[in-house]
Amino acid sequence: MKNLKLIGPITQLITLDKLPLKGALEEEQMEILENAGILIADEKILEVGEFAVLLEKAKSLNTEIIELKGDFVAMPGWIDCHTHICFGGSRAKDFEMRNAGKSYLEIAKAGGGIWDTVTQTRNLSQTKLAEITTTNANRHLREGVTSIEVKSGYGLNVAEELKMLRAIQQADQETEADLVPTCLAAHMKPRDFEGSKSEYLMLISEQLFPLLKSENLTNRIDSFIETSAFSPEEIESYYEKAKDLGFDLTVHADQFTTGGSEVAVKFGAKSADHLEASGDKEIELLAKSETIAVALPGASIGLGCAYTPARKILDQGGSLAIGSDWNPGSAPMGDLVMQASILATFEKLSTAEVFAALTFRAAAALGLEDRGKLKAGLLADFNLFPTANFQEILYHQGKLKPEQVWKRGSKI
Repeated sequence: MKNLKLIGPITQLITLDKLPLKGALEEEQMEILENAGILIADEKILEVGEFAVLLEKAKSLNTEIIELKGDFVAMPGWIDCHTHICFGGSRAKDFEMRNAGKSYLEIAKAGGGIWDTVTQTRNLSQTKLAEITTTNANRHLREGVTSIEVKSGYGLNVAEELKMLRAIQQADQETEADLVPTCLAAHMKPRDFEGSKSEYLMLISEQLFPLLKSENLTNRIDSFIETSAFSPEEIESYYEKAKDLGFDLTVHADQFTTGGSEVAVKFGAKSADHLEASGDKEIELLAKSETIAVALPGASIGLGCAYTPARKILDQGGSLAIGSDWNPGSAPMGDLVMQASILATFEKLSTAEVFAALTFRAAAALGLEDRGKLKAGLLADFNLFPTANFQEILYHQGKLKPEQVWKRGSKI
């Protein structure tokens, strides 16, 4: 007999069902069930609907009734489709120098930048990195983020990238959040590698990729396409190798200069992330593709630069997800809903567009089809917010936290 639970009554239940994967959305398009309930069978949703009706059904099914007192809004669990929460050390000095007007080059010369985090991460054991990742994931989980993508990219050689991805795998066993690992060995050419960028990429693709498959560490390959990292031309053979081996692809694209989004579309990447520098050409290209555009407002806030042109992407018919980019350098805050609320203010995004960007559209960016909406057959990942009005969630810009977080049918 399955473990059955009924949770309710819920003042408003936002299913996000029947909303399209692409294009602009209006608040009125959202399905809102009132005085609702969620019937759970083990890890999945068996049914959502009117609480009184489900209660009658539950009485004949040996169901645990979890009756709520007071007003609650139910939302699908948030999904953060872009983070770097496996890292060592702090880059507080970078933040101070950047705010004092120092350039990226000046900060790097002073010992800061990505290489600083690489050095600090290499100095930690796999166990310590797993502990840090678990701590960060659990903070996210308490705030309602039930699925979290986590990148490597601070190892930058075969052994250290393996250490990071094994640490992420270990952390996945130690947190109740679902962690989705991504290999970002192509974050930048490491300073201690004597060959060219192309030679570094070849080394990684030939030596690391097979180990990722054999150890089942990740099925996702990412790269940073940027002047300071790798050019579109340099990365092509890397992605060709990854695609031949059956990896899903994603791209750090168009953060400061364009070119990355074109590579993402060409290779059928699941997502193109950042896009702050994307112009009309890039927006049109993305909108016509199946690649999800991922906005990372945390990086814009941390760096003091423009936001992803989210409004234009949606109006052109593209699909928009929002990630936190939680990392020690440019986006240390890591508050997904706060960042999404701020992006909504500057880009004039509807509540439906933000909710979609944090749930089922973010799931699509990760290639996950079993979550992101409250409907029968999907994972019972959801949040209960202590309010009678769903609009309060974004109105409070991340300060209204869920009172209950449910993951795979269990209350966390």
